[in-house]
Amino acid sequence: MHWIDWTIVVVYLVWIIWTGLRLSRKTEEMEGYFLASRSLPWWAVGLSVMATQLSAITLVGTTGQGYVGGLSFVQTYFGLPLAMVILSVTVVPFFHRAKVYTAYEYPERRFDSKTRFLTALLFLVSRGLSCGVIIAAPAVILSVIFGWNLTLTILAFGVPTIFYTMKGGVQAVTWADVKQMFVIVGGLIAAVIALIMGLPEDVSLGAALHTAGSVGKMEALNFDFDITNQYTFWSGLCGGLFLHLSYFGCDQSQVQRYLTAKSVDEARHSLLMSAYFKIPLQMLVLMTGVLMFVFFLFNEGPMLFKNTHLSAVQASVRAPEYAGLEQEFNQAFENRRLAARALAGAQAEGTAADAREFAASQFTAADSAIRDVRARAKALVVDVTDDASYNDTNYVFPTFVTRFMPIGLVGLIIAAIFAAAMSSIAAELNSLATATVIDVYKRHIRPVADDAHFVLVSKYATVFWGLFACVVATYAAGGGSLIEVVNQYGSYFYGSILGVFILALGIKEANGHGAFIGLIAGMAAVGVVATLTDTAWLWQNVIGAVVVTIVGTLVSMVTGGAAATGSAPGTAAPTSGG
Repeated sequence: MHWIDWTIVVVYLVWIIWTGLRLSRKTEEMEGYFLASRSLPWWAVGLSVMATQLSAITLVGTTGQGYVGGLSFVQTYFGLPLAMVILSVTVVPFFHRAKVYTAYEYPERRFDSKTRFLTALLFLVSRGLSCGVIIAAPAVILSVIFGWNLTLTILAFGVPTIFYTMKGGVQAVTWADVKQMFVIVGGLIAAVIALIMGLPEDVSLGAALHTAGSVGKMEALNFDFDITNQYTFWSGLCGGLFLHLSYFGCDQSQVQRYLTAKSVDEARHSLLMSAYFKIPLQMLVLMTGVLMFVFFLFNEGPMLFKNTHLSAVQASVRAPEYAGLEQEFNQAFENRRLAARALAGAQAEGTAADAREFAASQFTAADSAIRDVRARAKALVVDVTDDASYNDTNYVFPTFVTRFMPIGLVGLIIAAIFAAAMSSIAAELNSLATATVIDVYKRHIRPVADDAHFVLVSKYATVFWGLFACVVATYAAGGGSLIEVVNQYGSYFYGSILGVFILALGIKEANGHGAFIGLIAGMAAVGVVATLTDTAWLWQNVIGAVVVTIVGTLVSMVTGGAAATGSAPGTAAPTSGG
């Protein structure tokens, strides 16, 4: 990078860290450290809620997903607005009145301690895994730019963030989120402008998008009811509803956000921000990926965007085969470029329908040919290196930024990625530390101690989860699209945890035995479905919730109903962590 880009990155990072720490208040007290003394305004909480999702994963993984799969991924968010409305009416006022630190305090009051412990444990495992993916995203960026070892890059990025989280508490994290939201959106807009400016002068934006649409990149809706298809309207509406109900209603990383709001109304407003703005923001990110596809129709990129194994392949006995594929790729690119210009020209000039269809068929064939070359090149890399996880989806956007964007804008986007990653990692680690201290340490190990002791233990917990996430990150970076990986991790757990809260709040006769066994049954059912079938991961959220609810209800009826354990639904949760 140019020194100007480095200056932008350094200045921004220093500014955001300094501002976050400066705004920290009463972090020596539990309520101040974990919940910002319940004093934050709704707009800051709302931006923090969205910023936790608009992390470096969004810039790296979702743009890559848009490049590969077009706009179809946006369907996973179709259930989000309805989920936010439901949670604003039900869970938000309940948790605020209960004055809890974590979402998992209520299952004990309603059921028993084992149910609380298991739900908290599942959150800790699932969120720890997801945090690893969040760390992997900026590590991918750095490894591409500087050619560093990926594992060392993960540690170099994750360790400083651990210390930042230990010091600042949730209030520092929230105000860092507010700033990084604006920087991320600004960086995306800058990338979109650069992509559009990179189109040939005689190719309009409309014609270019029409060209992308001819190979399915602009298809945002799929009404086929196919549970094996990852992205359909129905999987997004039904599976997405359950996913977001669980994520925003039962996941401590999000519940902790609106618990920091000043009042119930302000907490509701913070969630409704996502209901209104999340889908448009996600469309902007995915459209950036589609525009990258269009950009690389007319500007030749590498055959493979991930070049970490290039030297090994070139030094192997199959080097001539790889060189031949590169020559084939160059010719295939030229053929596709000419076909894309022909199709764009036919669209712009309004030629006859038959001529446009012929141009579209020619372009489709040329695009298929170049994808075939890339697939054979990937297979060759896997054969030579034995790296079965090789995938370059997450490397598309970093390659565009570092090779094609002008000086200054590179620094802006890298700064946005750094800030987004640090803020999101810090938010995840803070919620993991909170659940560890409140639901495990304070409840089962040392119930009585002063606030200073529990805050200190939470800092140790932050270090543990930070290192755990760094280990996970070394594997997650090669696991395909990062945005898919993080949702797949979550979907394995989210539906089953949601089922426990459905039992607690909606099934009058449910008891602790039913909730506990139902939770185990839900996790087992999801495991079987994920392992033995091709069911799309979004439906795992529905399966987990339904199985927990049905099994939990039946077991509760057999074991004596609500009188056996717990109390009636709606009873306030304890305010002291048990």
